[in-house]
Amino acid sequence: MSLHEAILYSKEKDLKVKCSLCARRCLIADGATGFCLVRKNQGGTLFTLNYGKAVSACVDPISKKPLAHFNPGALVMSVAAAGCNFRCQFCDNWMISQEKEVTGKNFPPADIVKAARDRNCQGIAYTYTEPTIYMEYARDTAEIAHKVGFFNTFVTNGYMTPEAVKAIAPFLDAATVDFKAGGDPNFYKSFSAVPDVEPIYEALKELKLQGVHIEITNLVIPKVGEDMERIRQMATWIKEYLGKDTPFHLLRFHPDYKMTTVPATSVQTLEHAYMTCKNVGLNYAYIGNVPGHPAENTYCPNCNEPVIKRYSFEITRWNLTKDMRCPVCGHNIPIKGRLHVTGAKFPYALF
Repeated sequence: MSLHEAILYSKEKDLKVKCSLCARRCLIADGATGFCLVRKNQGGTLFTLNYGKAVSACVDPISKKPLAHFNPGALVMSVAAAGCNFRCQFCDNWMISQEKEVTGKNFPPADIVKAARDRNCQGIAYTYTEPTIYMEYARDTAEIAHKVGFFNTFVTNGYMTPEAVKAIAPFLDAATVDFKAGGDPNFYKSFSAVPDVEPIYEALKELKLQGVHIEITNLVIPKVGEDMERIRQMATWIKEYLGKDTPFHLLRFHPDYKMTTVPATSVQTLEHAYMTCKNVGLNYAYIGNVPGHPAENTYCPNCNEPVIKRYSFEITRWNLTKDMRCPVCGHNIPIKGRLHVTGAKFPYALF
């Protein structure tokens, strides 16, 4: 795949360019790359080095993203390209997100959509690495996907500019925005090399304004990222700016990459975080990465009836009316899309 000119940049003096795709807004000298390592200035023109190069492609259940209130039961073609604008010391995909050499298999947008159709998927997920920094590749794929009736979803750290949100929004149906440590700015600086978390909140407001379905995750990390006051503040922000019906997934940390000595999050800590969010007034808090926990389920916020039961990524019981209401009290449960019954039990990787 030949070099592909980037979007959202400006030409500056001395052949420099300024990228306005992610919130770092890198000023890139001629011959250099941005922080993400996949956008290069050549002679005063910014090119993306990862266009059409997929480092991973896999058929996944949508619940893996995780999306609990968007087209439940659907299968998605998950695709990723190299690079990231974070440097998380706990990244479980560091092999593809932080590799300095831009690698990947030739997998152009039309081929992604065809592969998804051939495998009975209902949508495309841009995930595993950071989709913001392969925006051109994702946007072109998403546009084709929409034309054939597929939905598109980002799994993102949210560190994108409002301009980037507006560029992808016409083709983006849902986004899972992944926080860490309750959005603690000191944690982000120390463990992810992120100078400021405020752009994430601004991007979320823009996503909401553009009508994109949003679900939030927060990785609860023992010792360094489990402050309940931070989690309470985050839940309060979600309620105020995104709405009390926004799903909030509290994820269990597992040791990985450069943080292998930090233990997995205790279930007790996750339950404390869960009750903190419920007490703030969020209607749909979830505990993730603890298969079989009751907080994987969706409960009616009005009468506490379990309306969707889950085990890990699988829906084990569907107890909603056709118009997405609680069968006991009639309360509307905010599910976007419809239930998909695919019969697929074992999602698999293409490469």
